[in-house]
Amino acid sequence: MIITLTTDFGQRDSFVGAMKGVVLGIAPEAQIVDIAHAIPPGDIRAAAFALMTAAPFFPAETIHLVVIDPGVGSARKGIGIRCAQATLLGPDNGVLSWAVKDERSLEIRSLENPQIRLPRMSATFHGRDLFAPAAAWLARGRPFAEIGPEVNDFHRLDWASATPASGGWQTEIVHVDVYGNAITALSGEQAADKNYVMLPGERRVAIAPFYSAVPRGSPLAVVGSSGLLEIAINGGDAAKAFSLRPGTQVVVA
Repeated sequence: MIITLTTDFGQRDSFVGAMKGVVLGIAPEAQIVDIAHAIPPGDIRAAAFALMTAAPFFPAETIHLVVIDPGVGSARKGIGIRCAQATLLGPDNGVLSWAVKDERSLEIRSLENPQIRLPRMSATFHGRDLFAPAAAWLARGRPFAEIGPEVNDFHRLDWASATPASGGWQTEIVHVDVYGNAITALSGEQAADKNYVMLPGERRVAIAPFYSAVPRGSPLAVVGSSGLLEIAINGGDAAKAFSLRPGTQVVVA
């Protein structure tokens, strides 16, 4: 069974290693795959984007474990979500929501069974003491129904739907990647017959088929690997150059 890990723990401290140790102590045959550990601390939306764009490429029945948890120790629930292709575990703060936003049927449970957590649970490290053992027990074959009671819903982050504007679409930046590419919420299908992106300050950036279709140092918009339209600079950092960040509004026409 595959268990993926997405956290904001980085690699400097022992947090990721401790979680892996817990998993392997319960389910030694589990295959652990790292999606990302350099999520900015507490950045729930960045983690939600990482999971949303990576999860579809894993085999069915994969368990995705996400720990970006600024509310650790508070009244926020730990939850599990089961859909047709995967099981997701993490805090109920919206971090799991984008990965299942298009799913029609979900089973949602609160992680309350004391048998699926460590005997002593820290108030500051539920990744190790709650989420990692829960994932491991599921990997060993424990029924999903045993993790805790079913709940009706969970916290969902808003997804920026495109709205008609100026003969095209108004949308917003939802993520900035490590290269400084500013990724919008507009799908490649919605952008298929459009020509440019209007940035704040009335700056127009032409849509191109790939990065090197424009000279090095020149801006462009392109449908990236996520299937979403992004603003980029060939060999540069578009987010820095144009002051783009999650929430920035743009028009695609």
